[in-house]
Amino acid sequence: MFFSLRFKESADLTRKSRDSPHGGASSDDALTEREIDVLRQVASGNANKMIADNLEISEETVKAHMRKILSKLGANDRTHAVAIALKRGIIEI
Repeated sequence: MFFSLRFKESADLTRKSRDSPHGGASSDDALTEREIDVLRQVASGNANKMIADNLEISEETVKAHMRKILSKLGANDRTHAVAIALKRGIIEI
């Protein structure tokens, strides 16, 4: 009985984190609105220069946002970051 109760609690916690807007990331790991803006631009196929122009920020700032996005999502590259964000419901196409 104890095992089944603990298993149910664990499953509920997993479900809650999976259903949260940012994939259950802690507040420190949640993407900022600006990072999400950058990620949407990446998902649209834009290069860093175009993202910088569209968001009126420097290309270096775009690169800094991308480093943080990759780290927070545990992604290997831009494409992986977009795939994770789509799967978690952070962005939509």
